[in-house]
Amino acid sequence: RVLQHFEAPTVQDIATAVHDEVSRLNLSSRVKVGQSIAISVGSRGIANIALITRSLVEEFKSLGAKPFLVPAMGSHGGGVAENQRGIIESYGVTEKYTGAPIRATMETVEVGRTEEGVPVLFDRFAFEADHVVVVGRVKPHTGFNGEIESGLHKMMLIGLGKHKGAALYHQAIIHHNWDLIVRSVARKVIEKCGVLMGLGIVENQYDQTALIKAVAPKEFFEREKELLVLAKEWMP
Repeated sequence: RVLQHFEAPTVQDIATAVHDEVSRLNLSSRVKVGQSIAISVGSRGIANIALITRSLVEEFKSLGAKPFLVPAMGSHGGGVAENQRGIIESYGVTEKYTGAPIRATMETVEVGRTEEGVPVLFDRFAFEADHVVVVGRVKPHTGFNGEIESGLHKMMLIGLGKHKGAALYHQAIIHHNWDLIVRSVARKVIEKCGVLMGLGIVENQYDQTALIKAVAPKEFFEREKELLVLAKEWMP
């Protein structure tokens, strides 16, 4: 018989953790009263995602902003806006629970091109917002290996790129490589799409929330690399 003991750090108070992390970035100097905040919500069944999202909404409401939720999941739900809305609602991320409206669309805006000539596409509602908050679980990817795998970068590319963006970037990876496309598209998104912050989530061996980390846009790459190392250490 073999018995394995896991060191499984767990966030006990989700709302307080979100509050402390958002406060650390001192966003009051950038977020003005009445501004709109698009918060991304993915489709991967993240632990406590409804509570994490509601806590974020409350933080931005306290600054006088008007947050709303954007389903960010590439082609999931058959690439249909209402189906994508249904997916996040099935996780408990509803307008009633979070206190924020859900704005789902498959329409994208081309915000520019990378140095390699790849068009950069972004969710129309998120692009039209004053600020964008990127929320994602950082974890190893099933098909791509690198310093950046699944997390904030992937949410900016595949999630908020919607079906068109996801298809485009997966095609571009064939001609270039995952690491190059991730970095070049992310740089353009941060430059053009009003990214205010990221909220990286890492889970432990029991699929529980182990760490919540607020990240400034200029630190996305370095911080996500660090979070991915932790995610791999905490995998069973």
